[in-house]
Amino acid sequence: MELIADVVRVDFGGCVLMRDDGTLADASARGKLMGPRKSLGNTIVVGDRVRCVLEGERILIEGVEPRVNAFSRRAAGNHPVEQVVAANLDQVVCVASVAEPEFKAGFADRVLSQAQHLGIPAVLALTKIELGPASEATALLGDYRRAGFAVYAMSAHTGAGIDAMREAGRGRRSLFVGHSGVGKSTLLNALVPGLELLAGVVNPKTQKGRHTTTAAWLVRPEPGFDLIDTPGMRAFGLWGVESSNIDRTYPDFRPHLGHCKFADCRHLAEPGCAVRAAVGHDVAARRFESFLKLREELEREEAHEVERVRANTRYRR
Repeated sequence: MELIADVVRVDFGGCVLMRDDGTLADASARGKLMGPRKSLGNTIVVGDRVRCVLEGERILIEGVEPRVNAFSRRAAGNHPVEQVVAANLDQVVCVASVAEPEFKAGFADRVLSQAQHLGIPAVLALTKIELGPASEATALLGDYRRAGFAVYAMSAHTGAGIDAMREAGRGRRSLFVGHSGVGKSTLLNALVPGLELLAGVVNPKTQKGRHTTTAAWLVRPEPGFDLIDTPGMRAFGLWGVESSNIDRTYPDFRPHLGHCKFADCRHLAEPGCAVRAAVGHDVAARRFESFLKLREELEREEAHEVERVRANTRYRR
């Protein structure tokens, strides 16, 4: 008998599935889906829709339905490797805090740019607004609203913004991504009381607990309302974005692209730069500064990769 289910968690060589009736079940993947290290890698990720068969008491994953989309990042390490975080998304929610830790524009802009590059709608959820100066929260929300993003001012402590964020997630599958310590787990628990029980942190077969903070996992509080949590990240590397087109992932830059004096303008010190002229008006200064840092980082990575390929070619000769 064949069944179709959603992947709600992926471990090294197995998955937790959610059937359409909401029940959870453990499953294994056929060997043909395993990588050389006998792991699933990017073959099966949270959010995938998979085809399975029953063999006795075992559920075996036979294949993966075509993905509508997938959200990727550059995996940690010296060499460029793609890490697919989740699939079949309706939106990416970038969670960032006003204070404790302070807002990091570089991290937020990386997440938002990656979503823009992939064509996945993204929103900014600004947490811990009760901890920072009200003027700072107002300025941040204004900067990103002006850039074209939906923004939410959130406080799990006071409950501010929780209802609005919950309504924004209904009827959608949302991926939550945030820097370590920004209060993402607290926010999710405020959105969905009893979240850990709903997530099935207890193995349905062994009744032993799972560590839910070490991998992405999907919960469905109600039909059509999917939340995907991810572990807090210390850094976020872009995947598939080049230094030459990073400006196109900034929606606030787009009205000004093509209007610079030089077609290959890097928006650094070239005369007649339309993007730089918009800073402080259509483009927030903090966004422009993070763009410059990110483009410089991509240029270094690209140069390093070119040199690595050259070195490998010389070695093979």
